[in-house]
Amino acid sequence: MNKFSQFIVGRTKSVQYAAKGCWILLTTEHSIIAQVILAIVMTLIGFYFDLTSTEWMFQIFAIGLLIVSEAANTSIEYICDFIHPEQHKKIGFIKDIAAGIPFIASIFAFIIGLIIYIPKIMI
Repeated sequence: MNKFSQFIVGRTKSVQYAAKGCWILLTTEHSIIAQVILAIVMTLIGFYFDLTSTEWMFQIFAIGLLIVSEAANTSIEYICDFIHPEQHKKIGFIKDIAAGIPFIASIFAFIIGLIIYIPKIMI
């Protein structure tokens, strides 16, 4: 097999692993499921209020940021639990910091939502 074929096979496997990981997140992690449901609701609301292209970009960015941050938090928590299954002060500290990732993202997503929707609701 030549280098190009190896490259294509390698990238195909990478995409398959990534899709599998995404499917696992979407079907097993309650925080991700909740975020996806909220994303669907906000998308429907966006259609109702006829968002501009720029508003859609910001809303999609906020949704993506939140889902990615939840996935990062979940990954960090699983790694911590694998490394040290028992309760441990430093692991708890790490997990608390990781939990702050989606919290911070949600604050920014909320602000973006206010900027987009307050003017539409006030009209």
